[in-house]
Order: sequence, then structure tokens, then C-alpha cells
Amino acid sequence: MNPSEQLVVPEKDVIEASGERELPELGVIEQIWDTDPIHPEEIPNRTAEAVDALDFADVPDGGEVAIGAGSRGIANLATIVRGVVDTVSDSGYEPFVFPAMGSHGGATAEGQREMLASLGVTEETIGCEIRSSMDVVEVSKTPDRGVPVVADSHAAAADAIIPVNRVKPHTDYDGAVESGLSKMIVIGMGKQRGAKIAHEWAVDWSLRNMIPEITGQLLESLPIVGGVAIVEDQHDDTAIIEGVPPAGFLDREAELLETAYDIMPTLPFEEIDVLVVDEQGKDISGQGMDTNVIGRRPFAIQEPEPDLPDIKRIYTRGLTETTHGNAMGMGSADFVHADLLDELEASTTLINAITASTTRGVRLPPVVETDRAGIVAALSTIGVVEPQDVRILRVRDTMRLGQLYASPALVEEARGRDDLAVIAETDPIEFDDGQFVAPSPGS
Repeated sequence: MNPSEQLVVPEKDVIEASGERELPELGVIEQIWDTDPIHPEEIPNRTAEAVDALDFADVPDGGEVAIGAGSRGIANLATIVRGVVDTVSDSGYEPFVFPAMGSHGGATAEGQREMLASLGVTEETIGCEIRSSMDVVEVSKTPDRGVPVVADSHAAAADAIIPVNRVKPHTDYDGAVESGLSKMIVIGMGKQRGAKIAHEWAVDWSLRNMIPEITGQLLESLPIVGGVAIVEDQHDDTAIIEGVPPAGFLDREAELLETAYDIMPTLPFEEIDVLVVDEQGKDISGQGMDTNVIGRRPFAIQEPEPDLPDIKRIYTRGLTETTHGNAMGMGSADFVHADLLDELEASTTLINAITASTTRGVRLPPVVETDRAGIVAALSTIGVVEPQDVRILRVRDTMRLGQLYASPALVEEARGRDDLAVIAETDPIEFDDGQFVAPSPGS
């Protein structure tokens, strides 16, 4: 038996410790959201308008324009990046794309190139060169603390820089700007070294204060002509594509963040006994499972956890393919399936944790052999709750929350709400050799 197999607790041992337990039935509910996404055919035009809103007056004819793309699972990412490339090229400049993702991809140039490829961003799909390197140059220091400010060497050598990123709530902190253009400029474009510097200093300084200050310095030190900001709606569809020029950069990003908060998907209940998450990954959230969705932030130093939702137990079943074994954030779960352990790439995960100074986020929870064991273990540790009263949700991941499996108590609650609809009545949970038969909700 190899070491990883020794960590997996057999189903029979969990059942013996928990006792025979009646499992609740599950139905399907759907969240009703009023959304207005950009039609896919309009994405290129809207992207071109965003780029045209930026000022290229100081960029020489034929100058090189570095376009930063990250590692998140952004809807229509390849189409948007291609739109930026085409617009820059049509304007008489020479575009290239560089990975702006900190230490992701195992902190290697090839790993970051592969990360982009897994998101559909390749030289063939975007129509220009991808320059991937972990080399950085120091462009300045912060005035009070003397913190080195670094940037991707290819980007720093270009005549213009355009970061392309989604603006959304961050998983580790609350601030005027969180996850978006500024974070990409400071941490993503800083590669592994810049990300490590930022997270080390953030332990005492806090990212909420650091990100805006260093963003201002980078806007002054580098030829950043602005960014292309993306905001997605509750269905993970593109709702906004906007060019954000350097003037008023932080203020406009803060406004877009407020919009992102208003339309982000969340769980429809504030009190949950057991949450089953089919997949977590870096393409879903920086912490694998969005802390704003699960209400847990146990690994963020000096940052308060969200007040709600209140979830007693989280059982996570596996990793997304696109996360490439990076299990950052698995420490938020109470139990994980053996599949997650099999998919775990320990080196990639630890490099990310060390870089982000969030090592508690990669603590391995108890590993169970089967889904039945995971459900039984979770239910046996929440106190005395009758099957008809237990509040269970099963979700695909913390980004796709349109449809959810729900226990009878939650299905009945959904019937009385205008923002929820019952799609399927409850049925007993089916298992095949202890594993769920039903596919992920919304599949």
C-alpha cells in the first residue's frame, strides 16, 4: 500500500464509526436570476470598443503591446483576448500575450503556457505570439517600506501593456479593489517573485492597502495604457467588457467591483448543514472554493471571515481538470473524496501556498473512500438532525450555482420563494459501489 492509499479511510470504517444512518432524499432547485449577458457574437465588437477607449498616443507606430492574460476560468476568455490582439494589430501595433498569473502553473514558464492553453488561449486561437517567462525586472520600490516592485520582463520591455482580467470579489480580503486588473498588475504580472513579495508583506500590511499603492506605482513606472475589465453575471456569462484608462484606474475598478458583488452567484440559503462540492480548482477561485460563497476564510491572516452563510460541514469530491492538480483551498473542506487525493499535485499546490502565505489552505482534510462515506461522515458530525429536517446542498462548484441538488427541507423552503424554482422532486440518493450515480447539478 502506497502512502496516499494509507490516507484513505474505507467506507466500512466510516459506517461502523457513524452507525447506520438514514440518508435524506435530494431534489433539484434552480435560482432565478435577472441577467443581461453580452451575446457571444457581440463579444469581439465589445472588446474592440474597450481597447479603442484606451490612449495609445505615446506608443510608437509598430510598437510592441504586451497583453496580460491570467489563469482564471473566465467565460469567453480566448475570444476576448483575440479581440484585444486583433484591435491592437489593426491599429498598427505588434501585439504579444504574456501569462500574468503569479506562481500558477507550477511557477514555470512552460507550466504557465500550458495553463493558458487549458483555458483556450494558444498562439493559434489568439493569432499572435505568447511569450512565457518567469523572469522579472525591478521597476521601483514602495516609498515607505521599500518593498521591491517587480514586473514580467517581457511586459516591462514592451511599448505598451494591457492587462485583461475579470473583476470580482477576492477570496482572502475585502477592500476597495480586490480581484481584477490591479491585482493582475501587482501579483499576476509580478510572476512568482512578485506574488511572493506581495503576500509576504501583506501579512502585516494587508493586500487591501498594498494593492492600490503598488498599482499606482506601476501605472507611473510602466507603459500601461489601461486594462480590459470583465464582469460576469450569476450564470458565469460575460456581462461587461470595458476599457479602463490609467486616469481614474483604481476608482473605476472599485465601481466595477461593486457591480460584481451585486451580481455574483451565491448559495440561496444562509444556514446549511452539509454542502457537497463536486469540484474545486484555481479556475473556479483563487482558493479553489470561493470563500465568499462558502463563508469560510480560515487561512487568511488578519482577515475576517464572511458572516454568512453558516455551513456546518463541507465535503469536496475532486479537482477540476484545468487546475492541473493545484488543490489550494482544500483546507476549507471537512472531508474530501479519494479522487481529490489522486488528482492532487503536491508540488504545484505547495508552491502556490508558499507564494500566497496561505499554507493552512492546503491542509489535507480526512479522506474518504466513497461518496456514501463522505455524506455519512458529514451527517454524523453535525449534531442531532432528523433526515426530514437536514439541510443539504450539492453543487458542481462555487462558481456555477444555477441548479443545485437539495434535501426535502430546502426543497420545501424553495417552494415559497420567488427567487427559486423546484425543477425535480426529491428521490433517494443512488449509489454505484458507494459513488453518486447522479451527475453534477446543471450538467
